[in-house]
Amino acid sequence: MHKHRIQQLAHAILLCCLGMTSACMPPAQQTYREVPWPLPATTDAGTPSPWHFGEVVAVATSAQGTILVFHRGALPIMEFDVSGDFIRSVGGVSISGGKVTAVAPENRAPGASGYTAVYGPAGCYSCGAHSIRVDESGHVWIVDATAHAVYKTDSDGNVLMQLGEVGVSGTDESHFNLPTDVAFGPDGTIYVSDGYASARIVKYSNEGGFLLEWGSRGTGPGEFGLPHNLAVDGEGRVYVTDRDNQRIQVFDSNGEFLEEWEGVGGISTLYMTAEQGIWAGGVLRSLDGTVAASLPGDVGGHGTTVAPDGSVFIAQLSGVVQKFEPIQ
Repeated sequence: MHKHRIQQLAHAILLCCLGMTSACMPPAQQTYREVPWPLPATTDAGTPSPWHFGEVVAVATSAQGTILVFHRGALPIMEFDVSGDFIRSVGGVSISGGKVTAVAPENRAPGASGYTAVYGPAGCYSCGAHSIRVDESGHVWIVDATAHAVYKTDSDGNVLMQLGEVGVSGTDESHFNLPTDVAFGPDGTIYVSDGYASARIVKYSNEGGFLLEWGSRGTGPGEFGLPHNLAVDGEGRVYVTDRDNQRIQVFDSNGEFLEEWEGVGGISTLYMTAEQGIWAGGVLRSLDGTVAASLPGDVGGHGTTVAPDGSVFIAQLSGVVQKFEPIQ
């Protein structure tokens, strides 16, 4: 079997060198086109109206294949079908009104974070909204950055688990300091990026028990300027957008540094596809960091999901959700 495989490879290489096959050519990248989404709302007069989202921080695909939109508005979680028809708003979790804000360099202590939060009248409605994810069991996870909390809910918004103590910041086993994202290992373990005012990744069991943490502030391997997003592949490797250092770092499931992808820009969204590709902003990368596809335009974004039909949805802080359909 091994000898036969070597003969096959040698034959393919020979044909490639002679220009007799396309097998040596890189595969064509999937292309996408943007389509309007969602469908217009209807006014009292029966006329169409655009949706007036607040800052859209994240999107997720539910277990039923619908699209969850998480935004900083009066009804923070809204559910639509893939075509853009509104289904319902989802309640359950009260989102903090605190607002993450930058700390000017001249006002920072040496080695301190460049971020803090403002509360009360200077904040804004539901501005703690930061990330929404759906795990393999269909549970919905919500990251409320300025509440310092991560919630696991059912599809109707009922809280099943809470990580962090609401309104209390910290950097120990049971507290966060402005967390940013949540992701899940193939064994059901939970990873939280913590976050704006901290600089670490925290790992929990699937029941919420603390397991380990790693990271500190800096620019070296395993250090973070701002760990903003997380994704985990099928082998348990953890991908972290180190946004302020404009790179993606890759770790094993115990936090050991494996590699970094430099020069990717200040990415604010990661999404692992079922095919084990990783959307980083508007660029789809293979798990070695090479570019596999890209969306048209300068997409960026603050959240990403992929629908069952392959459509890509991008959350934008400008208050819109972009939908991109694959071109067959």
